Amino acid sequence: MKSARFLASFTLVLAVVSAAVTLAGCVSTGGIAPQARAIDVATLTQDHAPAVAVADTWWTAFGDPRLDELVDRGLASNPNLATVRLRIERANAFADAAEAARLPRVDAGLDITRERYSAQGAYPPVLSGSTKNTGSLLLSGSWELDAFGRQRSALEAAVGSKRAAEADYQEARVVLASNIVRQYVQLARLVDQREVLARSLAQREEILGLIQKRVAGGLDTAVELRQGEGAVPEIRAAIEAIDEQRELARHVLSALTGQGPQALDGWTPRLAKVALVELPGAVPADLLGRRADISAARWRVEASTHDLQSARAQFYPSINLLAFAGFTSVGLDNLLEAGSRQYGIGPAVRLPIFDAGRLRANYKGKAADVDSAVEAYNAAVLEALRETADALSSVRSVERQQREQALALASAERAYELASERYRGGLGSYLSVLTAETNVLTQRKADNDLKARALDTQVLLARALGGGYVQAETTASRRPVNAA
Repeated sequence: MKSARFLASFTLVLAVVSAAVTLAGCVSTGGIAPQARAIDVATLTQDHAPAVAVADTWWTAFGDPRLDELVDRGLASNPNLATVRLRIERANAFADAAEAARLPRVDAGLDITRERYSAQGAYPPVLSGSTKNTGSLLLSGSWELDAFGRQRSALEAAVGSKRAAEADYQEARVVLASNIVRQYVQLARLVDQREVLARSLAQREEILGLIQKRVAGGLDTAVELRQGEGAVPEIRAAIEAIDEQRELARHVLSALTGQGPQALDGWTPRLAKVALVELPGAVPADLLGRRADISAARWRVEASTHDLQSARAQFYPSINLLAFAGFTSVGLDNLLEAGSRQYGIGPAVRLPIFDAGRLRANYKGKAADVDSAVEAYNAAVLEALRETADALSSVRSVERQQREQALALASAERAYELASERYRGGLGSYLSVLTAETNVLTQRKADNDLKARALDTQVLLARALGGGYVQAETTASRRPVNAA
């Protein structure tokens, strides 16, 4: 009989809940919805190239074992990268907590209290005016039924945040590797630049010796001698400036790879003529699937959308199944006796009716978070398209510049050789030699800078193409982003 009455009461509770859902769940969120929409990439570019594979270890194409060692060390030791990696652990913890919230919870409690009961209160004579020990030993359990998907949405939001953190880590690896390679290239540029200056210094010292002989023979004057003497310290000062820049470049490279400032003293890398990637003719068709930063932005849209759904579910009732069993008694000597047994089971339903707009405010904030995540995704897409287009344009432009620069350098070196021969034969002035040599120095520097820039733009292109990142096959990657 008692069981029948309990079931009847439980059925009544469910009926009340159903009616309350109709009243409270469908109206309260009216007028609040995300407005942002994800960009349709097809409308932003008219031409797509076939997919171009970028190896995860693309920097090995340089063929320099020391560079490989530096990148590997940086990926293993850089503190900033380690900080990003720890965000994954934090996101994992939140995902574990969200998963645990969906499962039943069991607690054990022991309470012992010594209490004086009021003689003027509602206690029976056996207790009024006395001081007694009371004890309670209970095992309790609860389980919130996820009838409206609040906990499921919270879990999916946490998983989305975790996957966004994982993509952030991959993006940080790509950025760090590209920064190390770019700094290495700049150091190699400075090493080659110093060699250019050393060759110019040797040439000027050779010419100075010739001037001194010509002055001794009465063929030149003190004017040419002073010009020749002044040209030597000018080059030496330039070499000293390059040496300073080399030291600073080594310090930066050491910091990127998690080492002390002097760890790379004496390193003298040279520019390599190696193409890192096959150059596409336009933006690759799978660009958005290969960049970690876009994947992270997409996962944040996914997470914020589920977070919004979880906030929506808070407008509906929460249903908990509660149960407890144990012992409760006045007097600790009776605590574990059969007569002190206590147990119970039943549902608990909580329904928000009036909260002064707290739920609507929370839901409105979550909707704004969705809009913000979608706009951040759109910004990441636009930036990715720009970076890739810039890198492609720069690579092709530098190639054309190098061809023209090779012609300019060959012409300048020939002019210098002719000026030097005329001066040695007494047919020209030293000023013409100095002018021609200065032009050669300028052209050699430009040639060296273009070699470094060619490698630098290839590094930027590898980074713009995702740097070897492979997007995992996930829900977010299989369906388009939207703000609903």
